[in-house]
Amino acid sequence: MKKPRFDPELRPEGETFASVAHTRLRGEIISGVFSGGEKLRVRQLCERYGFGISPVREALNRLSSDGFVVQSDLQGFRVAALSLDDLRELTRTRAWLNERALRESIARGDHSWEEAIVISHHRLSRTRRWLGEEASDGVNPEWETAHRAFHTSLIAGCQSRWLIGYCEQLFDMADRYRHISRTAAARRSRGPDEHRLIMEATIARDSDLAVSRLVEHFQKTAKHCEAAFASGPQASSSASGHRARIA
Repeated sequence: MKKPRFDPELRPEGETFASVAHTRLRGEIISGVFSGGEKLRVRQLCERYGFGISPVREALNRLSSDGFVVQSDLQGFRVAALSLDDLRELTRTRAWLNERALRESIARGDHSWEEAIVISHHRLSRTRRWLGEEASDGVNPEWETAHRAFHTSLIAGCQSRWLIGYCEQLFDMADRYRHISRTAAARRSRGPDEHRLIMEATIARDSDLAVSRLVEHFQKTAKHCEAAFASGPQASSSASGHRARIA
């Protein structure tokens, strides 16, 4: 599947071609355009994005450091494989780090932090999640943006850019699994508005309840991902799963 060649005039100010290539390829790996274990051929990526070899190679090397791509001297670059073991480890690690970040935010966050959470939840709740007449037609990109913004707002008051950065990276890793299950999730009811319950406990400064609801939210999402992943074609290659790194 080819994309129009990149127009240099559209490059964001201050960003290099390598940074743009990194952002675009990273986004397509997360959203499932490139599947786990798929070989990434440099020249095909150059044609797809309209960049030269150097920016694409730099982007691939950066993605390898991030844990999204695996590099081999003999086989070149491949998308990091997915596995059930990795999903479970990832979910545990997200729970650990986000618990600390949320507790610190509740302890340190000011009124502006509270307002940002309320506003981000309002936007999320007012944004349609699914596109098309059928829920399985695809996720609304605006919902994806609002969803990320809400989760980021919860931990934004922890006053640690390192902790926020790790949580954001794990969010991206988890999204690779969530996108696999999005069709199945469209047909499955999640019950009460989990995001609203997390918001209410957070705004009430009830650390234990807020953390409990957030961790339960992660675990429910992981269970849906496990069900979809185990029955999908990617399950056959799960034994070669790549461990996601957070540093």
